[in-house]
Amino acid sequence: MQFKVGDKVVYPSQGLSIVESISNEVLAGTKMKCYHLRLVSSESKVMVPITNSERVGLRPLAEKKLARRAMRRLKSSEGDHAEDWKDRYRANLERIKTGELDEIVDVLLCLAEVAGRKTLSFRERKMYDHARQLLVFEVAEAEGRTPAKVEEQVEDALGHVVKRDEE
Repeated sequence: MQFKVGDKVVYPSQGLSIVESISNEVLAGTKMKCYHLRLVSSESKVMVPITNSERVGLRPLAEKKLARRAMRRLKSSEGDHAEDWKDRYRANLERIKTGELDEIVDVLLCLAEVAGRKTLSFRERKMYDHARQLLVFEVAEAEGRTPAKVEEQVEDALGHVVKRDEE
């Protein structure tokens, strides 16, 4: 899929981004056309060769319908997870790497269920926060809402994770 300047895209594991420019660059001695992306959450800049954009999973922003479905799932589903934290962490990391909204929801549900039974480890808590941020920014943009409003809705759906860690 081709993008143009100003398009809002999702870069897997990094989240919502804006195509700021498209230019020819020399990488490893080869001239390539590249997207220059600005990550919305951190204002960082990323350069992606257009020929690699599909391979790395660069995709358009989710449609409003998909964003709403993801938020409904967040409220009504239970997470599926491995008992061993290393297996669970590895599986969730692979889900995040896909960059797909449904996979991000699966990570949040999995970690919320674990947190309902015990305090999340430092690494899993960081993963939970990262997945939540990925979901919040994309849903907010897709639905035309503020990230703060979406964050509030996510916390309502998964509030027991936050409450348990604050106790």
